[in-house]
Amino acid sequence: MNEDHKQSSDEDETDFSREVKTQAARKRKAQRGEHRSIWFGLGMSGLIGWSVMVPTLAGAMLGVWVDKHYPNRISWTLSLMLLGMMIGCFSAWRLGASELRDIQEDSNE
Repeated sequence: MNEDHKQSSDEDETDFSREVKTQAARKRKAQRGEHRSIWFGLGMSGLIGWSVMVPTLAGAMLGVWVDKHYPNRISWTLSLMLLGMMIGCFSAWRLGASELRDIQEDSNE
């Protein structure tokens, strides 16, 4: 009987210690991300804007160079600019999806 009580006591302690660890981790995470204010949102929107703009401009500049050195019926400037924009939009989408996943994980804990 004493062994049964000791075994259930060990299970309770592990459940209790797990709960304490979970709460401590949640508290540390909340202390780190506590200051998500409007500035955080503005910074994220700026980061998303840059992640679209940089590949778009890089594609346009590369297209201008290709059009200048290898003239063709196809406008490489427009084609590469659109390719850069698609790459930038994909990059921004992944960035937004990862932030959304982090927010959902925080709310689930």
